Amino acid sequence: MPVVDYEQYKTMLDTAYKSKYAYPAFNVSSVETANAVLEGLAEAESDGIIQVSTGGGEFASGTYIKSSAVGAMTLAQHVHLVADKYNVFVALHTDHCKASKLESFVMPLIEETEKRRARGESNLFNSHMFDGSDIPLGKNIEIATDLIKRCAKNQIILEVEAGVVGGEEDGENNTNVANEKLYSTPEDMLRFYEALGNIPNADYMLAATFGNVHGVYKPGNVKLRPKVLRDGQVALQAKYGDGARFLFVFHGGSGSAKEDIAETLGYGVVKMNVDTDTQYAFTKPIVDHMFKNYDSVLKIDGEVGNKKYYDPRSYLKAAETGMAKRVIEACNDLNSTGKTLCK
Repeated sequence: MPVVDYEQYKTMLDTAYKSKYAYPAFNVSSVETANAVLEGLAEAESDGIIQVSTGGGEFASGTYIKSSAVGAMTLAQHVHLVADKYNVFVALHTDHCKASKLESFVMPLIEETEKRRARGESNLFNSHMFDGSDIPLGKNIEIATDLIKRCAKNQIILEVEAGVVGGEEDGENNTNVANEKLYSTPEDMLRFYEALGNIPNADYMLAATFGNVHGVYKPGNVKLRPKVLRDGQVALQAKYGDGARFLFVFHGGSGSAKEDIAETLGYGVVKMNVDTDTQYAFTKPIVDHMFKNYDSVLKIDGEVGNKKYYDPRSYLKAAETGMAKRVIEACNDLNSTGKTLCK
């Protein structure tokens, strides 16, 4: 099926919330990694989300152009072209974008969607993330409010962040963030609801933090408190009734304990980001290939090597397969396996 439309995407998220499962969202930076996600989702019979970060987009545009927006457009076009060959739904999303990069990353992508819609075509991306975690909460919400109004006009879902995700990703280093900022408060979550919840036709997801970190750490080094999400939902419903809800996003899913993942599903997590684990799953087969075929991939001691082994296709196929297997594991962890809505 093609990349989902707005109503299909909303149905995906609503179904996940009601049925207490979540969609894995995988960062991609190349055609090969995008193909790996699609392959894994299809094997798992799970719908899912393919997302591009500023760094991933810049890489995909090439070392000469180095444009995050151009690279993101390139990857999105590829997914649009090949997705209808698969038997699952997939949504396209952009990951963390700070206020300082909105004009160079998210806004050109929204403009491209506006051009596509004017031609009667589908949206380029289904959703975008604005990460205002590095600015005061009031300014974060102010920018998010302006941005979601434009998104609403174009049937784009916005993801916003309350709190700070620790660790390091794409050059953003939050390893020394004060501990209390790693845990969102119910009050902060309510401020987002009250600012964004009444904007006509606007839809959003909330990345509330509960000790999340980017990257993978040894067991015991990351202190997740999933009940932070529960407390947010309880505070929301106590003030606005049982029909009120947050659609939560779990950032830093790589390396998280399966019991923590399972607990968050009961508190309204509908999307979990996975990047570090899939990077490793993609790279490991390449390392294996190089070690096992050292004499063939290099021209050493006057020899000519073996084209069969240094042809990039030989090891990128293995890398794609390795990453696809990790995609399936994520689907299993989030209980999305076998639940595709693509019928």
